[in-house]
Amino acid sequence: MIRVLLADDHTLVREGLRQLLGATADIRVEGEAANGDKALDLVKANDYDLAVLDMSMPGLSGIELIKRLRLEKPRLRVLVLSMHGEAQYAARALKAGAAGYLTKDSASAQLVGAIRKIAAGGVHISEAAAAQLVGAPKGDALPHTTLSNREFEVFRLLVAGRGPTEIAEQLHLSVKTVSTHKTRILEKMAMGSTAELVRYAVEKGLS
Repeated sequence: MIRVLLADDHTLVREGLRQLLGATADIRVEGEAANGDKALDLVKANDYDLAVLDMSMPGLSGIELIKRLRLEKPRLRVLVLSMHGEAQYAARALKAGAAGYLTKDSASAQLVGAIRKIAAGGVHISEAAAAQLVGAPKGDALPHTTLSNREFEVFRLLVAGRGPTEIAEQLHLSVKTVSTHKTRILEKMAMGSTAELVRYAVEKGLS
């Protein structure tokens, strides 16, 4: 039996996943969390075989959540199920310790197959994400790939139209720290404004 933890801040998504996985004979949902902090608490208190995580939840989330879960339980397998396309997060999630990445528009059979594959020790990843992991030669690297994980989180929220105060609240940072990250992002990507970042994100399919 594959013991699964579901972590997603949308109740309907969790209910749908619970029903889908409940119809299988070998997968059982043994825990649910609506945010990253709760997911971490549950992982500390219980033994799951696999965690299915959304990338964008209140509190601890994204790359940091994957790292914390893996630090707490190194044998825990992590499958990211995200609304964000692979171009945004897949390579970073896998580098942080996830064993698979699926977008929420994937077929239900694909999700069940990915859970079984990952629980058995495999990795579920598209060819495009695999190519990102291997990485292009340094001189050919796209500007956004030079950002740290935290800078990329801030970049993603900036291009989504969030202001510094909103970003600070979501990521549990000070407004000053967010402003510092924004300055570094603009420097690293050789851009002069948030509008340029938005245009870049649209062109590269990151928004």
